[in-house]
Formats: sequence, C-alpha cells, structure tokens
Amino acid sequence: QVQLVESGGGLVQPGDSLKLSCAASGRTSSSYTMGWFRQAPGKEREFVAAIAWILGIRRYADSVKGRFTISGDNAKKTAHLQMNNLEPGDTAVYYCVSAARILTSSTDEADYEYWGQGAQVTVSS
Repeated sequence: QVQLVESGGGLVQPGDSLKLSCAASGRTSSSYTMGWFRQAPGKEREFVAAIAWILGIRRYADSVKGRFTISGDNAKKTAHLQMNNLEPGDTAVYYCVSAARILTSSTDEADYEYWGQGAQVTVSS
C-alpha cells in the first residue's frame, strides 16, 4: 500500500501562483508514476499532470500546459505541482495519485491505484 498526503492548497486570486506538494509513504518502491487529477464542483474528475520517474517523462492536460509544472524527487517520492497564472476555472479539489506502472501517456484515472485525500484550490477575486 502507498499512502499519499497533499499539502499547499488554498484561496488565491486570478493570476496568482500556488504550489501543491504530495508526500508518499508506505510501499513507495512501487510508485513508478505520480501525478495529479482534479475535480471541480459539478464536474467529472480530470487528469492534470503526471511524471514517470524513471523516464523523466511529464504529461499535461491541454488546459494547464504552459501554466502548470510537475516536478519532484524520485528518491523521496515527493511530487509537486507548481501552478502559475491561475484562473477561476482551476478551482477544484486536487488529488495526488500514484501508479505501480510506468505510465507515459495515460490520463485515465483507472490506471492510478493510489489516491490522496485531496487539497482544495480556490481561485477567486
């Protein structure tokens, strides 16, 4: 089992930046890919970004490309999501996820076995 804990959520204004962090514990040796999904009120959960540690391959949703950056420390199994130029449409609960496989292109939530509890990000003026 892998436990994921997010931190760094909050309330910001449009155009501001925010950084989310995720710390993995437990059987972290099986965390080959880590990433983020989000779910806005009344909407389905959607893929945001992911990184396949061994290959160093990052993937982003089109809606966040150029604004969000995923990074982290493979040895420590910590992942970060730097979010710049935030928009009201980015308001959502952000979930850290982990997969026991190397995923380079998957945006399907079913491919990620472990999920954090979620961190609220609210962008409002």
